[in-house]
Amino acid sequence: MSILVEDYGVTKNQEKVKKYILENANGMKAVLLNYGAVLAELHVPDRDGKLRDVVWGYENLDGYEVNGPCLGAIVGRNANRIGGASVTIAGKTYELEKNDGENSLHSGSNAYFRRMWKAIIADDNKVEFSLHSPDGDQGFPGNADITVSYTLSDDNELLISYQAKADQDTVFNLTNHSYFNLDGQDSDCVLNQTAWIDADEFTPSVNMIPTGEIRSVEGTPMDFRTPVALGERIDDSYEPLQSASGYDHNYVMKNEGRYALCGSLFSEASGITMEVYTDAPGIQLYTANFLGDEPNGKNGRVYASRSSVCFEAQYFPDAVHHENFKSSVVKAGDTYSSQTGYKFSVKK
Repeated sequence: MSILVEDYGVTKNQEKVKKYILENANGMKAVLLNYGAVLAELHVPDRDGKLRDVVWGYENLDGYEVNGPCLGAIVGRNANRIGGASVTIAGKTYELEKNDGENSLHSGSNAYFRRMWKAIIADDNKVEFSLHSPDGDQGFPGNADITVSYTLSDDNELLISYQAKADQDTVFNLTNHSYFNLDGQDSDCVLNQTAWIDADEFTPSVNMIPTGEIRSVEGTPMDFRTPVALGERIDDSYEPLQSASGYDHNYVMKNEGRYALCGSLFSEASGITMEVYTDAPGIQLYTANFLGDEPNGKNGRVYASRSSVCFEAQYFPDAVHHENFKSSVVKAGDTYSSQTGYKFSVKK
């Protein structure tokens, strides 16, 4: 196992960005940036041993400094949406940025993935990124210290570990927003790839904000308990699908807070399988419906709608407003901790 550190570029604020290249004995390679703690590249061997970069990203730093779709991003303090762009904690209401209609999406424009993180090589296969988020940052209370680490194992798992602590009660709900396509950078569509999700239920929404209902997937096109191609039912006349222009829904995990296998993706073309492990209560399945001709992709690519898929492990969207959802509020001095892993193998 080895880690290389190379210069990547200089931000508009004249900050020097480094890239950290983790490579294991199988040739699998993860490329990380200390700008945004971004996962910029993930090269995985296919059934013929050829490496394919299976995550969408930008050709250069200019793209990451904008990064509207959050390609490869670490999102926090709160991933996903908060209805009405406000949260009440310990009896006090905090106003957040309205950047998605009347709602807050991914904590607003002052995003963690548009900031410099401190990086250290924590082991021969692990890079650790840290960020201080002051009281009032993005509208949230509490001085917070956040650590995100990436570990690449010899069994081809990229493990992402999150820890955070604040001096006031606050929201912590971090995720990685990578867009996956197991056929790599030559592919323009993910809909023929097969997904499996270990979830009996999902949370329907109105205008992308959950109603509070937890609904069975039984008999609906939301059911991935048996593996099915992402495109097979994506355009069915089922209201949750139509209102989100495809899959963009939170699934209720059955892991009970344990780190467990919760989902997978498979490509017949490349032979690559990706297993998703997490201890988070939910996974947002998102088929990049709103990606829409994103410029400045790798090798001059223009990334199109439904060209990739996200498995965002997190608390449920708008959890702060639903007592029946697991709370994303962490008490002052307590440690928020979560892990998500993406493990790759091939079918010959």
